Amino acid sequence: MTARGLAKRFGTTTALAGVDVDLDGGRSLAVMGPSGSGKSTLLHCLAGILVPDAGTVTLRGRAVGALGDRERSLLRRRHYGFVFQFGQLLSELPAIENIALPSMLLGANRKQATALAGQWMHSLGLAGMEQRRPGELSGGQAQRVAVARALITGPAVVFADEPTGALDQATGAEVMRVLTETTRAAGAALVVVTHDATVAGWCDESIAMRDGTVVDRGVLR
Repeated sequence: MTARGLAKRFGTTTALAGVDVDLDGGRSLAVMGPSGSGKSTLLHCLAGILVPDAGTVTLRGRAVGALGDRERSLLRRRHYGFVFQFGQLLSELPAIENIALPSMLLGANRKQATALAGQWMHSLGLAGMEQRRPGELSGGQAQRVAVARALITGPAVVFADEPTGALDQATGAEVMRVLTETTRAAGAALVVVTHDATVAGWCDESIAMRDGTVVDRGVLR
């Protein structure tokens, strides 16, 4: 994924002012900065949720901003995975169906999708919890379900917005270990938005943002 010169304004507020990003498959990027620095807007532009006022986002040779709303929605479904701070699992579905849902939305039948979901649950240490609903899982278990859901379609990029923000430090470290290791093994790029330097330390690279601009870049590993 490549982004060049991303700019975005909301009324008189500049959220992004010429941001560049380069991220290869299997690599992870932490986007850091205080509240209002533009990091969430950057994530939304990279993911095609927002269209920047200027600049381009390119994924596998395709200009994301040039796509229509329907095409961007399909791109997100096929090529992007998402992990949110509070998981956003469907409370009425058991864990295995939460994981299988993105695959079924892309046309896989229920048997195929749940079989693959079961494999992900086993690999992430969730075997035996297939029929538990989100309310019956710990915070760390629920986030591992969210990681499996994000990866089941084989995405090119996984976006994680404060993925440990609702967890204690030890559980958060375990979730970050799982998230970085599984995306790396799958060859997916990972973008993590965080204000926590400890969380950022799990990533390969980092950028620090302030007032919509990148004020620092670093290679962490």
